[in-house]
Amino acid sequence: MRIISLNANGIRSAATKGVFDWLRKQRADVVCLQETKAQEDQLTDPMFRPDGHHCFYRDASSKKGYSGVAIYAKREPDKVLTQLGWDEFDNEGRYIEARFGNLSVVSIYVPSGSSGEERQQFKFKAMDRLTPIFDKWLKSGRDYVLCGDWNIVRTELDIKNWRSNQKNSGCLPEERAWLNDLIDKRGWVDSFRAIKPETVEYTWWSNRGRARENNVGWRIDYQIVTPSLHKRLKHCSIYRDERFSDHAPYTVDYAD
Repeated sequence: MRIISLNANGIRSAATKGVFDWLRKQRADVVCLQETKAQEDQLTDPMFRPDGHHCFYRDASSKKGYSGVAIYAKREPDKVLTQLGWDEFDNEGRYIEARFGNLSVVSIYVPSGSSGEERQQFKFKAMDRLTPIFDKWLKSGRDYVLCGDWNIVRTELDIKNWRSNQKNSGCLPEERAWLNDLIDKRGWVDSFRAIKPETVEYTWWSNRGRARENNVGWRIDYQIVTPSLHKRLKHCSIYRDERFSDHAPYTVDYAD
């Protein structure tokens, strides 16, 4: 099973940069997108319904052209969920879950706090709200793959300029403590670190300067999985050869 996660930073923009041609060649079983930045009625072109895939979108209803998540799946899901039960989060189009038997694949877009204090406080609020939900999922007996842009690095290995970013959103100590607690204490598994414990690779680069060219990046896109899937992690890769977005696609192959 192959799952790909990508923050598209605008699905229509990514389409003009060849993302759908690339995806077609990957033969992924499930594709999780974040930051689609479109309403579904704006995506009438057949390219937004890739051949042979069942496509599901959760748009932002609170602000058009903002946020938004999607899932493309080869196999039709048994069920698709788009609400966590917190309107402020749900209405920004930040969660969609596809269920296939005992497997749940989630596309989630954790808020960024980089635009100012108000959004940083919303991010902290989201972290607090998500914790019991993730705990419930862990205890459910289901297999979960949480794909998405989490807008948080974990350690010094995950960011080029560690020291200078300690006071910046995405690298704040309390943010890192929250994400590391989910993994180190609560039991979730960071697929990338499980496969590549010491590898330094990034998934996002600022558009300022020549950050991508100089690989001044952050690893903030993850597939975080339940312990039941740990032994099924086979291979992972971050694709940088083409630029579809300010993020790079993150692919994980799972054993059947």
